[in-house]
Amino acid sequence: MAWKKGERIPTNLVVGFLGSGKTTAIAKLIEQRSKDESWSILINEFGKVSIDHALVDSSSSGIAIEELGGGCACCTLAFAFKPLLAQFIRRTKPDRLILEPSGVSHPAKVVDILRSRDFCRAIDLRNIICLIDPKDFEDPRWRETEVFQDQVQLADIVVLNWTDDRDRELIDRCREWVESFRPPKQLIIETSYGVIDSQLLDREFDIVRFPLFADAHPSPEADQDKLPMLNRTAEVHTPGEPELVKQTQPSPTKGHPLRFQNDGPGYDACGWVFHIDDIFDRDKLLDFLGYVHPIVRVKGVFRCQHDWWSINRAKEATSYATSAYRRDSRLEIILDSQTSGWDEVEQKLLQCLAD
Repeated sequence: MAWKKGERIPTNLVVGFLGSGKTTAIAKLIEQRSKDESWSILINEFGKVSIDHALVDSSSSGIAIEELGGGCACCTLAFAFKPLLAQFIRRTKPDRLILEPSGVSHPAKVVDILRSRDFCRAIDLRNIICLIDPKDFEDPRWRETEVFQDQVQLADIVVLNWTDDRDRELIDRCREWVESFRPPKQLIIETSYGVIDSQLLDREFDIVRFPLFADAHPSPEADQDKLPMLNRTAEVHTPGEPELVKQTQPSPTKGHPLRFQNDGPGYDACGWVFHIDDIFDRDKLLDFLGYVHPIVRVKGVFRCQHDWWSINRAKEATSYATSAYRRDSRLEIILDSQTSGWDEVEQKLLQCLAD
C-alpha cells in the first residue's frame, strides 16, 4: 500500500561487507516493487566517484537514487549524511526508503541517526538485512573486524549470498558462525545473485539488538570545507541545517580523465571519470579490469565501440553487462592496502582506449 502523508516512512538498511552483493540485492528488490509505490534509495560509497546509480536501473518512474561518496556515513561523512537524508526525503516523498551504507561502515551509527530526534518522527526503521559472502567469513582479516561482526550482530535477517559459487562446507560453517550471535537472528537464508523476497522487508520482529563494538567508528569533527561528491544536489534547504552545495569540479577532457583518491584504515580507493568521447576497446578493458590483482572491489561503466558496458567485480568474481547509462565513463577501484601505483593503473586504462 502506498505511503500517506503524515505517516512514518517504512525504512530498511541493507548492510554487508564490500562485494557482498548489496547493490544487486537492492536492484532485485526494486524489480518486485508495486508500481503504485515510489521508492527512494540512498547509497553511501567509500570511493569518491559515484557508480551505483549507473548500475541500478532507475529509469522507471517511482525510483529516486542519491549517492553519498568519499567515506562512511557513520563517521567521516556523518556531517553531510544527516542534511542530505533530510533533503532527499523531503524532495522525493517516498513510500519506502532503503539505505545502503558503505561496506566498511559501522551500521550502529547509522541506526542511531535514524532513531534520533531529527528523524524518528519521519522514519519507521524496519528490518536490517545483512548480506554475507561466505568467502569473507573464511578470511580472518574480514571475519575478525569489528565492523563486519557488528553488521551481522545488528541484522534482523542475514542473507548468505553467492551460494551458487561457494562450497557447501564453507556455507555451513558460515551459517554456524552467524547462528552463534546473540540474540539469535530471526532468519538466515541462502541465495544467489542477491535475490531476496521483498516481503522480508516488513516482517515483524520484536527483538532489540545492540552492537558489540559501538565505538568502532568514532565520528570526527566535521570539516565543512570537505563536503563529499554527490550524484545529485539536494534541492531543499531548511534554516538551521548545513546546506549541501554542489561542488564545482573541472570537467574531464578527451584522453585526460579526472582522478579522485580516498583512503581509510586498511583501504585505499581511486576513481576516474572519463570524457564521453573516450571510447574503450571492450576486450582490452575487460581483460585488464578482470584480472588485475590484488583487488577488493571494482565497479565501473564504460563507453565501448559498439555499446556501453558495466563491470562489477568483487574479489575474484567478475560480471559484465550492457548498461543504459550514457553520461560518461567512470570507474572505482578499492584495495585492502595502501598503494603508490595509481599512476600505472591510469596509464593502463588509457592504453585500453580504442585506436
